Amino acid sequence: MPVNVLVVDDEPEIADLVEVYLNSEGFTAVKCGTAAQALTALERERIDLALLDIMLPDRSGFELCAEIRKNSQFPILMLTARAEDAEKITGLTIGADDYITKPFNPLELMARIKAQLRRYTRYNEGKAPDGDVLDINGLTVNRATRQCWLYEKEILLTPLEFDILWMLCSHRGQVISAQRLFEEVWHEKYLDRNNTVMVHIRRLREKLGEPSRSPRFIKTVWGVGYRVD
Repeated sequence: MPVNVLVVDDEPEIADLVEVYLNSEGFTAVKCGTAAQALTALERERIDLALLDIMLPDRSGFELCAEIRKNSQFPILMLTARAEDAEKITGLTIGADDYITKPFNPLELMARIKAQLRRYTRYNEGKAPDGDVLDINGLTVNRATRQCWLYEKEILLTPLEFDILWMLCSHRGQVISAQRLFEEVWHEKYLDRNNTVMVHIRRLREKLGEPSRSPRFIKTVWGVGYRVD
């Protein structure tokens, strides 16, 4: 089945460049110049991944990302012209899976897109050994189907969120450092001041209905890492 990538950018030269590289990989670009066009495309097309520019003429990429996340769990990459940590954290907080700064190296962009698509494919096909089910005080995590339930209510997680939760639950009682989580889940080298793990932990806690000061499942061990008891 062909891979459809939603490319939302009001700069035609950037969208066209991305399309060239997507086509070279056998992917199809669904190009839109506004958030409204993107939402219409989502109703008409099957989308496997979205690439969203933050600065759009009608709505911000952040708003569009949040709107997409209401109904879809496919990977979302944000394109930003600025490299400030606050902007990156905002994107991750509202549901983005990764970000890349303009001007970008097209080969790096494609590498990130393919990495997210591989993760998403594993997520949907459930490629994991049978019987990988963990039940921790009402929180059930099934690696075979890549599903999560809290008190028998299914919690929809992105592939990255699931991988983080599975790693913590499968090492129950152990403290896992942010560096280890990042390098084993993202498969990239961890750099100092990388807030990506923290932001995804925050999102996980929100989905699990965890109070920030006294979370029941994902505990913070200050200066060390995270632990599920």
